[in-house]
Amino acid sequence: MSPKKRPTIADIAEAAGVSKGAVSYALNGKAGVSEQTRARILEIAARMGWHPSSAARALSDGRSGAIGLVVDRPAWVLGIEPFFMQLISGVEAGLAPTGTALLLQVTDDARAEELAYRRWWGERRVDGVLLVDLREQDHRLGLVAELGLPAVVIGHAAVTSGVPSVWINDGAAVRETLAYLAAMGHRRIARVAGPAHFVHTRERGEAFDAATAELGIDGVPCVYTDYSGEDGARATRRLLSGSLRPTAIVYDNDVMAVAALSVTQEMGVAVPAELSLVAWDDSELCRLVHPALTAVSRRVMEYGERAATALLSLIDGTPVPDILLPPPALVPRGSTAPCLA
Repeated sequence: MSPKKRPTIADIAEAAGVSKGAVSYALNGKAGVSEQTRARILEIAARMGWHPSSAARALSDGRSGAIGLVVDRPAWVLGIEPFFMQLISGVEAGLAPTGTALLLQVTDDARAEELAYRRWWGERRVDGVLLVDLREQDHRLGLVAELGLPAVVIGHAAVTSGVPSVWINDGAAVRETLAYLAAMGHRRIARVAGPAHFVHTRERGEAFDAATAELGIDGVPCVYTDYSGEDGARATRRLLSGSLRPTAIVYDNDVMAVAALSVTQEMGVAVPAELSLVAWDDSELCRLVHPALTAVSRRVMEYGERAATALLSLIDGTPVPDILLPPPALVPRGSTAPCLA
């Protein structure tokens, strides 16, 4: 069976008994036809399943009807890390009411990411972009300004960057987590973090330093990783093999915390009797393992949705301020207990 032919303006004009010009006026909301004729043309167009061509729309008003998101991490990240799946779901929810599409690309280096932005903007493929994983001295902030490409950062951008951000202040959650562990007698607390060059990694580290000083805890040793389960497992083995083994470890994502559980079983370390574990970003993974992981919960879908709607406002010419979302909350579960050491 051959595919059904897509209706054209000429088809609608023939069905309505009017000129193609009249149909164009009606479909584009322009003067030139009576309201009665406009309503009849719109009704016929809807019945025939007509939709405007995105390419034609881009030529007429400069809009592509899409926004872009580049994830400059290994491709496996999107497959196994719940954060990105929830974030993208939230972005799609924010775009859905306007029919705007999300153009997603995974790259393997910063140069490829830059080329993607330049190509998308030059080819009118996107109307704006969301920037994730902001880096120290991030050149993308200058690039989008150079191109005139509307952009919103998911995460905390510098006040002077000129690019609005939708972000969450982790400071309160870091203090709540450390105060909770300290109240249970933990003093040897370690952190397994993500890449050191990410702004959110540094800001969370600064929050750890401030909270440990306030609570009278010795500094929290930190091991940097690539967020993968393999790297998280290696970091855990290193910490548990040291001369001064921690009694609690906080992980910067759920994937690494789940991998750590396997390491504790491998090394014969009982969780939570000998070691308490805390994951950042609560997910289904944290609830499915045994013991279930204590986790810091952020409303990641709302994070994505608010970023998408902010970008759409920016594209429409509305000034967008930085948007600070509610702080994360600690969700205690079976992987934490009083320190017996």
